[in-house]
Amino acid sequence: MPQLDLATLHEAVAAAVPDRECLIWRDRRLTWRDVTDRTRRLARVLHEHGLGVRDAAAEPWESPHDHLALYLHNCPEYLEGLLGAHKARVAPFNVNYRYVDDELAQIFGDARPRAILFHATFAGTIGRVAERLDPAPLLIQVADDSGNDLLPGALDYEKALAAASPEPLDGVVPDAGDLHILYTGGTTGLPKGVLWRIGDLMLGPLGLRDREHRPITDLETAVARAVRSDARVLVGPPMMHGAGTWSALGGWLGGACVILPARGDGLDADDLLATAARERATRMPLVGDAFARPLADAVERGAYDLSAMRSMVNSAAAIDPGVAARLLAGMPNARGIVDVLGSSESGFSVTRRGNDTGPFVPQPDSAVLSADRTRRLEPGEDEMGWLAKGGSIPLGYLNDRERTTATFITLDGVRMVVPGDRAKLLADGTVEVHGRESTTINTGGEKVFAEEVEAVLRAVPGVTDALVLGRPSERWGTEIVAVLGPAAAPSDEDLRAACAERLARYKIPKAFVRTDGSLRLPNGKADYAAARALVTAA
Repeated sequence: MPQLDLATLHEAVAAAVPDRECLIWRDRRLTWRDVTDRTRRLARVLHEHGLGVRDAAAEPWESPHDHLALYLHNCPEYLEGLLGAHKARVAPFNVNYRYVDDELAQIFGDARPRAILFHATFAGTIGRVAERLDPAPLLIQVADDSGNDLLPGALDYEKALAAASPEPLDGVVPDAGDLHILYTGGTTGLPKGVLWRIGDLMLGPLGLRDREHRPITDLETAVARAVRSDARVLVGPPMMHGAGTWSALGGWLGGACVILPARGDGLDADDLLATAARERATRMPLVGDAFARPLADAVERGAYDLSAMRSMVNSAAAIDPGVAARLLAGMPNARGIVDVLGSSESGFSVTRRGNDTGPFVPQPDSAVLSADRTRRLEPGEDEMGWLAKGGSIPLGYLNDRERTTATFITLDGVRMVVPGDRAKLLADGTVEVHGRESTTINTGGEKVFAEEVEAVLRAVPGVTDALVLGRPSERWGTEIVAVLGPAAAPSDEDLRAACAERLARYKIPKAFVRTDGSLRLPNGKADYAAARALVTAA
């Protein structure tokens, strides 16, 4: 059982360094004392409206908490919402701000929020969807530049905080077992609510570990680590997904100041780099080529002082090594880019350097299981297995017994999560990752991993992005089709020739569809639904 929780650790760090900068956005500069004050007030608002923790959950797919939905662009209130919820022992969950009425109704029907924290620009949508919910949730509206009036019955965020007491809640003691819900991006199906105990999330994806990667389980050690930090973490990816939230909260656990670029509803590369230069950011998360390419372009055309940048972590999608090199050329003191591969269900399972296209190094508690998931593979076994993770992992999926029991297994007495990535364990102990089973294409009796073909296509000069999927074929059963950008990408002949240099013949796409549109979801992950629509239209 994990020992520490987010609310208690943040309060302890604030007590140690109350006047140090904690959160910066535009002209707002909040100290650790400021954030403590504001999140205590939010916790009181939630508590006084009856939200908190109920009876203990009996099953790993159940939640004993009331839930707070976060339907916001990136902003200080997003992080305040996460932290304030934990101080009230309310489980927060992320909502994709691109979702509209029916999509929101679906996720709210699953999550059953007792409160919704939302930007004013979404007031119309929230008003319509909230009418479908029973019981009616508490609505808390954050003002923005939209000019929308306060939704009838909603609380104004700033006025609600101003009227609330900044004193800690009596009798409410946050616990490491309190839940933090992360909804998956829905890349290959309906979003699922992953139930993380906050203590497990801290020891896993949030990185509460020492230099030897040992878990930090006592408050004194964690606070001392945070006090020594001079890190300044710039968070560009949307916090409605794990890459953004985990970077921000992990920064706070380590004592870092979290910085947000001025634009909160999407990537503006020049805004991001100007913020990095002005605030002397030392660390920055990336989300594949969708993030890295615009940043590399901005580095080359701008004059940004990025000498303070020391490290970058990439997750959720691949970065072309050439793009990584271009980006690093503008950051003279950066140690490089670390590629991490994982999922909402596992955290980070394997890593490699960002300019490498070879195998990954497994993280502690990671393993490759046999195809039938009955044993751990030994190095060098020539079997396509499953990437798995033990240690600090979630409990299960909210309201989904079947998926929970299928994805979370116990092997030799060790509880593990098997998210669906196919992999081989090489003789030297490194891991060759082949991609998600859900994106595997069976063509003419041969299995093709879409991500392998996508990586080859993205490396072709003139190609900015590529997704690969299958479509019905009389000859092959399913044939491989590539959707790529831009519309002026190289000819079919040139693309096939480039693929032939690195791929077996059966892996080469039979057709290519070109587009100037985006092939990425807001979190940088592949938008296979958009790609399939283009293939159908073609």
